[in-house]
Amino acid sequence: MSKILLVDDDAELSSMLEQILTKEGFQLTLAADGEIGLERALSGSFDLILLDVMLPGIDGFQLLQRLRQQSRNTPVLMLTARGDDEDRVAGLELGADDYLPKPFYPKELVARVKALLRRTPNTSVRPEKSEYAGFTVDPAQNEARCDNHVLDLTPTEFDILRTLVRGNGEVVSKDQLSVAALGRSLAPFDRSLDVHISNIRKKLPNEPERIQTVRGRGYRILKLA
Repeated sequence: MSKILLVDDDAELSSMLEQILTKEGFQLTLAADGEIGLERALSGSFDLILLDVMLPGIDGFQLLQRLRQQSRNTPVLMLTARGDDEDRVAGLELGADDYLPKPFYPKELVARVKALLRRTPNTSVRPEKSEYAGFTVDPAQNEARCDNHVLDLTPTEFDILRTLVRGNGEVVSKDQLSVAALGRSLAPFDRSLDVHISNIRKKLPNEPERIQTVRGRGYRILKLA
């Protein structure tokens, strides 16, 4: 049974989601403000965190930032206001794995939750270690390296890098990467994948552009001379 932490101060929504997710076989823990949410996120062993942006105490961004600063890479699905693109990008830049605008259909939330849980290194079927151009991705050890430097990646970043490395320098389309890492096709004007790639590049020990953007096609790993 997967354990999910929901951090949201909307009591009515939290109660509804508790009923829906419990029926789907998940074990849900609730937190109604940011401070309690952070405490529970750090003290509990959760498979996924559902995190609202607007919270009393510390907001969702602060909670996520503190979580990632302590190298807690639990998958995080942020719940954002519909149409607020800045919040979505900000959440992704801080290390959120995906986002879902409010209001949303419960079936969409359940689908996103299941997709993230299927595609995180702790819950998915683990393929063999992949190596290419100085990168090593080992799902069995839940470890990714670049030039023997261990990378501190979120689950989504891990799956994106794993897919690129397995491509052995070939171009991997954005849609392929989105399906592999998020379990869904990329919607028009969805910038989430670009932000995840940017986050990975920032974590490389040198030459971030060795993950190359191929305009209009996707991304690939460059082999250094």
